Amino acid sequence: MLDRIIHFSIHHKLIVGLFTLALVIWGSLSFIRLPLDAVPDITNNQVQVITQASTLGAQEVEQFITAPIELALANIPKVVERRSISRSGLSVITVVFKDDADIYWARQQVSEGLKEAQDAIPQGMAEPFLAPITTGLGEIYHYTIHPKKGFEDKYTATDLRTLQDWVVKRQLAGTPGVAEVSGWGGFVKQYELAVDPDKLNALNLTMPDVFQALERNNENTGGSYIEKGSNLYFIRGIGLVKTLQDIERIVVTTRNGIPVLVRDVGTVQFGSVNRLGAVTRNGEGEVVAGITLMLKGDNFVEVSRRVKERIAIVQQSLPEGVVIEPFIDRTELVGRTIGTVEKNLLEGGLIVVF
Repeated sequence: MLDRIIHFSIHHKLIVGLFTLALVIWGSLSFIRLPLDAVPDITNNQVQVITQASTLGAQEVEQFITAPIELALANIPKVVERRSISRSGLSVITVVFKDDADIYWARQQVSEGLKEAQDAIPQGMAEPFLAPITTGLGEIYHYTIHPKKGFEDKYTATDLRTLQDWVVKRQLAGTPGVAEVSGWGGFVKQYELAVDPDKLNALNLTMPDVFQALERNNENTGGSYIEKGSNLYFIRGIGLVKTLQDIERIVVTTRNGIPVLVRDVGTVQFGSVNRLGAVTRNGEGEVVAGITLMLKGDNFVEVSRRVKERIAIVQQSLPEGVVIEPFIDRTELVGRTIGTVEKNLLEGGLIVVF
C-alpha cells in the first residue's frame, strides 16, 4: 500500500502539489477562524432567572417569588443543580444543566416553567425574565460616553444616559455575536407627576383616579372608516402624550361641567429613576458607561471586530461634543497573551535547535 502511494506521488506530481496547496489553504483558513482567548471559559451550562421587585424585602422575595419559581422548575430534565439568591428587591435562580444539553433547549424548558410560576406569583408584584446567553467572560468591550473638553456644560448626566439607552444601545443591538448591551451611570429620564395631597382632598379625588386618567389618556385608538366617493377615510384617535403640556392637559374628572386637569392636582416635570451608583472618569466628573456581552461560545476575535466597526458608525450619529471611548478592550489582552505564547515557543524551539 505504501509503495503504491509513493509510486502515485512520483508520477502525479501536479495532483499531489494541488492537493498539498489545498491542505495549506484549508489549514490557514481554519487557523484564522480559530476562536482565540486569553482565559478559557469554564462556565458550566446554566440558565439564570432574574426577578426584580423593588418594593419587597428579602423574606417576601423568597416567599412570593423565589419559592414558586423553584417549584415550577423542579421537574425539568437534565438538571444537575439549582441554586438561588433572595435579596431585598432581587431574586436570582441559577439552573445548571448537563454539558450535553443544548443551551437553547434548556432556555425553552425554563421559559415553559416560568409560565406556570407566573400564575403563582401575586399579580403585579414582579415579572421574571431570563438572563442573556452569556458567561462571566463575555464582557469583551467596556466604554464610556462623555463630552469633549469645552462641552462639559452642554450635556448633563441625564443627556448622556439618554444617548446610551436610545442611540448607542439600539445601534449596537443586533450585532452578530453580541448577546446584550447594558449601561449604567447617569440618570434615567422619566416624566413625573408630583401630586399635591391638599388639592386632591379639595377636589375629593384619590391617587387611583389620577392613575386611571393617565392610563386611559395615553394611547391611540382606531375606529372604522368613512366611505366617500371612491375614497375611504380611516378614523383614528391620537392620544399618546409627547410633551409635558400634553400630560398637564389630561382630564381627571369633571366638577359641575368644568374639567379637572392633571395640572390642577399636581406639578408635571422631568425626573429620574432612583439610582444606586454613578460612574466617573479621571476625576473630571460624571459620565455614562456601557458594556457589550458576547454570546456564549462565539468567536471573540470576530465579535470584537464587529463591535468596533459598529462603534465607529455609532460615533457618527452622536451629537457634536460627545465621544465614545473604550476603557476595557479584551483584544489587547488576548494579543499580548498570544504574543507571549509565540515568544516562548520560538525561544524554546531555538534553545532545542542550538
